[in-house]
Amino acid sequence: MSGDRPTLPPVRLRSDAELARDALAAPLLARAVRLARWSGPATRVGTGGELVEEQLPEAAAVLGLEADDDGMAYASEAWRVAVDTGLVVVTDPTDHEAGDGTATAGDNLALVTGGSPQDILGLWLDALETAFADATAPLLDGIADVAGEAGELDLDALDWDPEAEAEFLDGVLGNLYLLTVTEGGPGEGPVPLPALAASMIVPDDMAEPTDDVLEQVSEAMMRLDDQFRVLEPAGLVEYTPVDEALMAEEGEEPAPPVDDEDVTRYGMVGLTPLGLYGVRSRLLEAGVDAPAVGDLADKGADALLDGLARFPEPSARAETAQWLAGREPLPAARELLAAAKGADAGSPLRRLHCQQALALVGADAEPAVREVLDDPELGGLARVWLAERGAADVPAPPESMIFWLAVDTIAAQLDAEGDLDELQDLVEGLTGQHSGFFEAAWRVEHPATPEVLEAMGRLHRDKRMAKEARKAAFKARSRAGA
Repeated sequence: MSGDRPTLPPVRLRSDAELARDALAAPLLARAVRLARWSGPATRVGTGGELVEEQLPEAAAVLGLEADDDGMAYASEAWRVAVDTGLVVVTDPTDHEAGDGTATAGDNLALVTGGSPQDILGLWLDALETAFADATAPLLDGIADVAGEAGELDLDALDWDPEAEAEFLDGVLGNLYLLTVTEGGPGEGPVPLPALAASMIVPDDMAEPTDDVLEQVSEAMMRLDDQFRVLEPAGLVEYTPVDEALMAEEGEEPAPPVDDEDVTRYGMVGLTPLGLYGVRSRLLEAGVDAPAVGDLADKGADALLDGLARFPEPSARAETAQWLAGREPLPAARELLAAAKGADAGSPLRRLHCQQALALVGADAEPAVREVLDDPELGGLARVWLAERGAADVPAPPESMIFWLAVDTIAAQLDAEGDLDELQDLVEGLTGQHSGFFEAAWRVEHPATPEVLEAMGRLHRDKRMAKEARKAAFKARSRAGA
């Protein structure tokens, strides 16, 4: 694969409207909205904009929660989200006679019912930032251990690096995203927590993890267990926590599983459709190229064909279908054919994707296809397309076009990095159909001829034919250098 392609496959996201509905249904944002609607002049907040302790039982009740530690903790978290997202605006406590600030509904609350899907998703992304900050914060028991007599924190003793914590969690979410969008990966299925932790800890070249590495994986698992419990109410992940029965003693970390039958007890996590959107947004913000199906729908045919080079086949088909949906068939076919021309390194793959796109256009493309029958770069493609549709009056191609198309087709398949067996079958099928193939092929006026013949020498399973291919490649290189 060429080095300028992104490392992440394209993701297929739900529509903005569907994602916005998911965002409003996420418990964290839903609770924040309810508290924003409840807030008013009588709502008292502290110096940091947090609800004062006396308000927490009522806030928990508004959310339908018990006024116990858990309920008030959820209420406090939801209030922070309401403030951070602008659903609530707080006044400065120093401006209030009682020494407490007050709260009123913010302008963003109106977006919940009157905003666009993009507005809702913007609110949700802000809420996710708050949840992410909570997930990467030091554990409460760790804070208690390093608090002084006056309750002041000794940050050095806490041994907490917020940037490192955030980088680690972002890396974990990036790996989970990659596993989800990669063709042949788990798709929408959950990923075992030990495997996810190991992907961040175990070096790629380590055949058998050492005891020290396994201990690090166990520690990472338990930290991730806490973090995913925080991120699940945000709607980012679906999470099955680590089975507490695996802890032999309070606070003890479980060893990574050695039995696949027990793996689900060690935690399972998967990104929700909204989570895919959220992690992709974080990746884009970090400067990572994370394409999505539909990104090319409003671009020209040249951008479409170039962009499809980095798409696996199902995503390429979906992207092409979206591109065609907004265009008239015949002009779209002409635009595709024009964009497929060229002698640059990417042109063979463009022509392959053009041919696949024309198959989706259907019979309406025929006039455009017939217009390029005499084109030296597109004539072979046009004849194949017409023949596959059973069209009448398809002129026979000259021999030079047959061999040019063979070289172009193999060049495209090499660049696409498809299935090796299929490529070997293509190579052997072409040489079997045309006697003296290599004697003619090395003379083909195609910029990829030497590379294609060298590849055929590597791929052909018949040693005699492989040798002929290598000889032909040498002749082609000598001719090109003459």
